[in-house]
Amino acid sequence: MGATSNQRLKIKKGDNVLVLSGKEKGKKGKVIATFPRDNLVKIEGVNIIKKHAKPTQKVKQGGIREMEAAIDVSKVKIICPACNEPTKITRKVEEGYRIRECKKCGEIVDK
Repeated sequence: MGATSNQRLKIKKGDNVLVLSGKEKGKKGKVIATFPRDNLVKIEGVNIIKKHAKPTQKVKQGGIREMEAAIDVSKVKIICPACNEPTKITRKVEEGYRIRECKKCGEIVDK
C-alpha cells in the first residue's frame, strides 16, 4: 500500500472530502477512519467492497457483507466548510495550537 512515514495527515476523521481519481472519481463523503502510517483513509459510501463472513457468536448470520475499503490519501481533497469547494490545507500555529486553514479562502477548517 502506501509508504510508511512520520508525517501527519492533513485530513482528519469527520472531514468532508472529494475523491479526485480512480473508479470513485467525483464522489463526496465523510471520512470515517484514517490510517496515517499507511497514508490511507476510509470514506463513507466510497470504495465499497464485498466481504464473505462466517457466522460467529456475535453475528449469527453469515453471508456477504458490504463495507468501505481504505483509499490513498493522495486521491482525496478536503472540502472547505466555509467556501464549500475542494481545497488544499495549510497549517499554522496560533496560540500554541496547530490549526488547519483553507488555502482558497483563508478560513479555519478545524471546528
